[in-house]
Parts: sequence; structure tokens; C-alpha cells
Amino acid sequence: MTIHVRDIRPDDVRDAEAVVRLRRAALPYLITTAAGVAHELASAHPGKHCRLLLAETPDGRPVGTAETGLAYDGPGPGPSYANVYVDPAHQGLGAGSALLRTAEEHLAARGAADVYAWVLDEPAHRGFAERRGYRPSRSAHFLRLDLAAGSLPPLPRKLPAGVELRPGSAFAADPRPLYEADVEASADEPGDVPADLDDYGDWLDGVWRQPTLDHELTTVVLVDGAVAAFTAARTDGATRYSSAMTGTLRAFRGRGLAKLAKTDSLHRARAAGYTEAFTGNDAGNGPMLAVNSWFGYEICATETRHAKKLGAPQ
Repeated sequence: MTIHVRDIRPDDVRDAEAVVRLRRAALPYLITTAAGVAHELASAHPGKHCRLLLAETPDGRPVGTAETGLAYDGPGPGPSYANVYVDPAHQGLGAGSALLRTAEEHLAARGAADVYAWVLDEPAHRGFAERRGYRPSRSAHFLRLDLAAGSLPPLPRKLPAGVELRPGSAFAADPRPLYEADVEASADEPGDVPADLDDYGDWLDGVWRQPTLDHELTTVVLVDGAVAAFTAARTDGATRYSSAMTGTLRAFRGRGLAKLAKTDSLHRARAAGYTEAFTGNDAGNGPMLAVNSWFGYEICATETRHAKKLGAPQ
């Protein structure tokens, strides 16, 4: 069967909905919405050379999607990414191969030297990547918490002196303190390509204004009026909630502030009607894995990041 690969049409809601359906089918632990997909493409930094691809059967049925671009915010030129999602009900048609080939050609044409791809830690997925010249590196876990049936740790009856809790929406007029906190916390995140968040305008477009970021359920911990820790909440606007990023600034670590932020956000998410909570952790991030285990999160899937030198023999 001939598979056709094309770019999604940015203003076609049907294309965005197809991407959502395919991502959820292939990786149901992600928070994704049609509005979020459209914004992802519209807000992408020009240096990212971002493309969202659809793979279709001859009768026009979308069976796979991919996101690809350059890691423009890394420390130097060359790194790039290509993440492929194929509907499990339509695997074996060649959609994954066609999407990956199109993504690699796009990246190579823009000078990328290395390409990274997240691959589910399952034999079929690992085999697909390795046959195409990708080699495994670090792993990360998806974790799930049943908000409807599970119990949450109680919020403290009284906060420590000088400590306050604020929703992210309290920073609507000036989110720069949250940007600065994200810069510091992200710099300490484990990863193959260190993030260098140095563009406030790009952060506003790509993070703060992302439709899935729930400003009201995002929790910020202040100590003596300064941002000390935060947990960023993403939701699908229906039943699914995700801790997209939790961080504590270096000067405030070791005081349980990340737990406090997550506890507050999870309680408010459950009160708002969300029934499933997801998060993700690098497999080597012991402290955050311990925090999430304390909340009752359980590992539900593992991904391994694979890397390939573009142009290298397979």
C-alpha cells in the first residue's frame, strides 16, 4: 500500500483533530488537544523549522503523524528531533517508515547532524528504530495517578512562615518571574540536549500561551514574596491532567516545596473534575520519581531516547 505523507494544514481543524487522535492512540499518556496542536505549529520559533506531518492511506485516512524540527535552543548547531506516532490499528502499512524518511530528509536539508527520537520501550518499537540506524540512550517513564479513586496526601493546615501558594493565573499581568524560574529549573533537568531558555518572547508564545497550559491549576510557591517552586499543569479541558514541569529554584531545595506545589495543584485538579493525572520523569531522576511515588503515581510506560547521525551508514 502506498502511504502519502504531507504537512498538516495549520488552519484545518480536521488535520489538528487527526493529530490528536493519532497521538492519543499511539501514546495515550500525552495531553494533546486540537487547539494545542494548532498553536504548536503557529507559535514555533522560525529557527526550529518545525513540521507536523500526516501519513495517509490512498483513500485519505490518516494513520500516522510525526513532529520534527531543530533543537534551536540547544548549546550549538546540529541536534534535531523526529517523533513518530502510528495508530496501533494500522501498523505494518509503512506509515512509520514514510514519516521518518520525510522527517530525516527535512532535517538533513537544514544542516542537522544528529537526530533524536523517543521510542516506546517495547520490542517492536525498539526494533523499528534500530533497523533504521538509531541507537538507544537515556530512558524516561510515564506515570499515572487515578484522581477519581485514589487518595491524595493532605494539604498542610498551616504553611511555614513566609510561604504562600498562588495559581499561575496570578501572574497573568507579568509572567516573567515564572519564566525566570523555568529557566533555572530547566537548566538542571537531565537530558541529551541541554535546554538554553534565553528568549522570553519565545517562552511566552510556546509555553505560557500554549492552550493546554492551565494557568488556574498551575501552582506557584512563594517564599517571602519570591518564586521558589512551581508545578505547571496541562489539561485537555475534560478529564485528563498532567504535571508538565515541576521545579524548585536551587536556593530553596530540600524544603519540600515541590511536594507542596504538586499537592495543591492535584487537589484543585480533582476538585475541578479531572479524573486522571499523568506525569513524566527521566529514569535517572531519583528525587522526582520518589516524590511522584509518594503521591501514588505508578509507572505505566517507558520510552527510550534513540539517536542517529544523519548521513551515517546504517
